[in-house]
Amino acid sequence: MIAIGGATGACLRYFVNETALKLLGKGFPFGTLLVNILGSFLMGILFGLIEKQVIAVSPAKALIGIGFLGALTTFSTFSMDTLLLFQQGQLVKMALNILLNVIVCVTVAWLGLTLITQKG
Repeated sequence: MIAIGGATGACLRYFVNETALKLLGKGFPFGTLLVNILGSFLMGILFGLIEKQVIAVSPAKALIGIGFLGALTTFSTFSMDTLLLFQQGQLVKMALNILLNVIVCVTVAWLGLTLITQKG
């Protein structure tokens, strides 16, 4: 289950990153930011569904949480993107990358969880 989810998540991550590069350019790591935001939101929804017992922990956590979302999102790429911006002297972009990835991703994870757990 983890391998199936992981392969799917990795392919989607590659697609999103390539699409972001074509549409938005290389000036900012938009692809990494987008997959991290999407993955965080979906993780919040997943855990909300598990908490409300709409779906079972197993195999959903392995397939979606560990496999798919684990491969879709990427802390290591976020870290490297941030270091590269620092090395290029792009301190404002570096700070923006850190703030957006941390604040937006935590916020959308909370939003996803809240959307599921607050419904009747």
